[in-house]
Amino acid sequence: MTRGDSTLSDPLSTLLDLPDQDRMERGLVHTPREIWQQPATWSKTYEICRGKHPELNDVLRRAGIGRGSTSSPTVYLVGAGTSDYTGRALAPLLRARWGCDVWPIPSTTMLTEFEEFHRPGREYLWISFSRSGESPEGVALLQQALDRHREIRHLVITCNQAGPMAQLCARNPDRALALVLDDAVNDRGLAMTSSFSNMVLAGQCVANLEDLAQFGEVVAQMSEIGRQFLPAAAEAAATITMLGCARTCFGGAGVLRAVADESALKVVELSAGKVTTMAETPLGLRHGPLSSVDGQTLFVAFLSSEARRRGYELDLLREMDRKHLGRVRAVVTARGGQDVSSLADYSLSLNCAADFPDHYRPILDVMLGQLIGLFASMRCGLKPDQPSPDGAITRVVAPIKLYS
Repeated sequence: MTRGDSTLSDPLSTLLDLPDQDRMERGLVHTPREIWQQPATWSKTYEICRGKHPELNDVLRRAGIGRGSTSSPTVYLVGAGTSDYTGRALAPLLRARWGCDVWPIPSTTMLTEFEEFHRPGREYLWISFSRSGESPEGVALLQQALDRHREIRHLVITCNQAGPMAQLCARNPDRALALVLDDAVNDRGLAMTSSFSNMVLAGQCVANLEDLAQFGEVVAQMSEIGRQFLPAAAEAAATITMLGCARTCFGGAGVLRAVADESALKVVELSAGKVTTMAETPLGLRHGPLSSVDGQTLFVAFLSSEARRRGYELDLLREMDRKHLGRVRAVVTARGGQDVSSLADYSLSLNCAADFPDHYRPILDVMLGQLIGLFASMRCGLKPDQPSPDGAITRVVAPIKLYS
């Protein structure tokens, strides 16, 4: 991959152009590059999915997807942390495309509450997400399901061919398939960035298997939108974090609530908790959490294109403006932003086409959250590639004791 200065804003360009030794000493070897590379990697993920079309189609057919809402299986989207938010970013799209029940369930919940989510005689399809395929909860849960519940079918979306979850699928080809993405998106930094957006895109491809060639045109649009959005998002993130806000609150509805969740996680991970974060829906914020949006808070809203949702979102911004809540407010819109320009300090437009659906926006909007996390990490004097100096969190979660 080559990088041209014309496609980058100065803050991100400066980090990528640092001498190797400087980047190593400052913990900037991986994270800036992994954020920057995302738009270029999405086409590769699409091609991988297109190449796996027969196998993916077979998994869905065997699971019963497409039989109609009365006889289709229940679909669970399983993952922990960022991988859980991957499922949350996909659930509304999969429900709309497949016409059946699709529910994101954290693997951390499924491991302890398994029987509450499964009933005898019912059919289930699990779509599990894991960057490394090594998460102890994810591996234990998949092993348990394969050993004890043969009626469950599995699709695992991962970035690591050698991971235990991919290997479990290889040993159980009659019931499980691993969709392994390119190794370039198996993020080496602690924070999941390009792995998140590419696993979401892979899920979008699975949702669009019946029209995958047509969806390729959407992927091309998203890659171009992402390349154009990155410079503005980087410049805004770098400028905003210079204010040193002690809190960051992210808001979003529908699939954009998952973007808010993931953005909040990125900031708290990369700042080692020095910046406290929260994510909520616009309506949910008004039931108590709005009290935490004080004079040291950055508020970021991912605004929907759907008129009904946007009405509630604009009302919240008007209330915050009227009450002078938050130190700085930033919004991301699909296109334009004239209706919010007076309500936000920063209004960033993705400049999408008029008919571009919110269902496909998570991989675009989330880059602002990732960049705020990156620059907040640096402002806190941390190394973004390894931002947890006391080892509180690690790239792969530490092993756990399992209870039967």
